[in-house]
Amino acid sequence: MQTYHTHISSKHRWFDLNLKEVWQYRDLIVLFTKRTFVLTYKQTILGPAWIFLNPLISSIIYAFVFGGIAGMSTDGVPQILFYLCSNAIWIFFSTSVTKNAQTFTANANVFGKVYFPRLAVPISNVLASIIQFVVQMMLVLIFLAYYVIVGQVHPHWEAWLLIPVVLFHLGLLGLGCGIIISSLTTKYRDLAILVTFGVQLWMYATPVVYPMSQLGDGWMKTVLMINPVTAPVEVFRYAVLGQGTIMPQYLAMSWLITAAVVVGGVMIFNKVEKTFMDTV
Repeated sequence: MQTYHTHISSKHRWFDLNLKEVWQYRDLIVLFTKRTFVLTYKQTILGPAWIFLNPLISSIIYAFVFGGIAGMSTDGVPQILFYLCSNAIWIFFSTSVTKNAQTFTANANVFGKVYFPRLAVPISNVLASIIQFVVQMMLVLIFLAYYVIVGQVHPHWEAWLLIPVVLFHLGLLGLGCGIIISSLTTKYRDLAILVTFGVQLWMYATPVVYPMSQLGDGWMKTVLMINPVTAPVEVFRYAVLGQGTIMPQYLAMSWLITAAVVVGGVMIFNKVEKTFMDTV
């Protein structure tokens, strides 16, 4: 039997990650992950079926509005498959951001009663989003199998090995963005109202409902490629749909931005967790 000694202090350094302690509480992270996933669909009529219905309904609407009315091209990929694939990866990222944006406000009662590494909560939110993503991918795979058989889609199967890297990348970015927002909302509640609106705008600034080819080679494409979510989304679609481009320079830039956001987020998170109970 292992014995752990925990020293609780009000003094924290900016870079005091204490990842060893987080690892010791891995069982708690698993419990939080299960709780987050179950509570999302608890007391709903359709329950977990919403995991399939949400992206399916959204994809049908996108196909009607952007494909039918606006006439946007999907570069030869069947519209329903294009939007299902894009929705799966975007919902994973956006859920990671919105769930973690409520870390302090949603867990104030727990944080005020018992000690555990506070990072366990945002980490569990990302893991719960991964479970949701895996379930949604089952729906994507059903449509993908059909269109591969009829010869309308040609995935880059070798690039599927990059999908876990994309999930890790976007999970880190969602974690960093979420805990920054959560730290700021302890004092500025207005941000909590703006999160959903801001994430929606972020989606339109990311090639989710349109391919990069729609932007041409002008300044607009360059601006969108600076968006740290764009490069991972392009890698994901390149692997799954065989459509999209991998630009190493923008992918490297995205990793640098992600690293800065995560480091900055953890610094702010560590600073705020000492006093947030006085302001929440």
